[in-house]
Amino acid sequence: MLKIKTPKTQRAARALEKRAPKLVENGKKTLILHGTKTSGVLNDVLTQIYHLKRGNAVKYTKKNKEIRPFESGGETSLEFYSLKSDCSLFVFGSHSKKRPNNLVLGRLYDHHVYDLVEVGVENLKPMESFMYDKKLAPKIGSKPFFAFIGEGFESVEELKHLKEVLLDLFRGEVVENLNLAGVDRLYVCTAISQTTVFFTHCALRLKRSGTTIPRMELVEIGPSMDFVVRRHRLPNDSLKKEAMKTASQQSKKQVKNVSRDVVQGKIGKIYMPDQQVGGMALSNDIKGLKRQRREAKMKNSAKEDQAKKRKTDS
Repeated sequence: MLKIKTPKTQRAARALEKRAPKLVENGKKTLILHGTKTSGVLNDVLTQIYHLKRGNAVKYTKKNKEIRPFESGGETSLEFYSLKSDCSLFVFGSHSKKRPNNLVLGRLYDHHVYDLVEVGVENLKPMESFMYDKKLAPKIGSKPFFAFIGEGFESVEELKHLKEVLLDLFRGEVVENLNLAGVDRLYVCTAISQTTVFFTHCALRLKRSGTTIPRMELVEIGPSMDFVVRRHRLPNDSLKKEAMKTASQQSKKQVKNVSRDVVQGKIGKIYMPDQQVGGMALSNDIKGLKRQRREAKMKNSAKEDQAKKRKTDS
């Protein structure tokens, strides 16, 4: 039988509560790992992705011999690291003679491998090779635009899958309202062929346009590279159906004696107990009585003045 461990400290209990399922989930974190052997180009790619995902990424520099995502049993260590770091996306780099500069992008569901896309990296240009005004550098936590250019992203199965994974990898947290000043970057993916995608990163420069909406200009800030799709693995239908389930919103607690009308809006009923007014004791400090006394006193004084005036006239 499995032994169930309970948290012994409040800190551990808060950490488990933070990882528990919620109606509105936290932003997805990315796990970046190295394989048994990596090249200089691949090390630069993993570093560049880590900088693009700074704040929502965990990077391990140790080499992992036992991780082989496409092989049966080769994803055990990957799932363990995912559970340990609470990450639902991963980027795994490896280099071999058969698959040079190999990059595996994938998603996890319940800390188990959900789907995989394997690409080869070519023509890398890191951020350091681009000259631009550093004031245009995107800020941490900003939201990006995405531009997918080419019919292959709608017709080719491999490119459609790569598009979904790239969107999940770089979009950040899901928000409902967005300030235009918070959108300062753009990811451009161009389908050169049915297996090759040109990927680049640009900053947005806002300029005057004579209207309330500014004119935007693109400034390439890197990195840029070519992704050559090699292998991909889609999730099976049952797993996809389970992962796509959404929790129903919690129903609002019904309030008694309150209803809503189209015309009058919110209508409420108030029930008052019987009040025994006749048996209530009245004090002499009632404002109404004071007012009556004041008015009677003013009338008496007016009558006395009239009487004095008559005597003087007579």
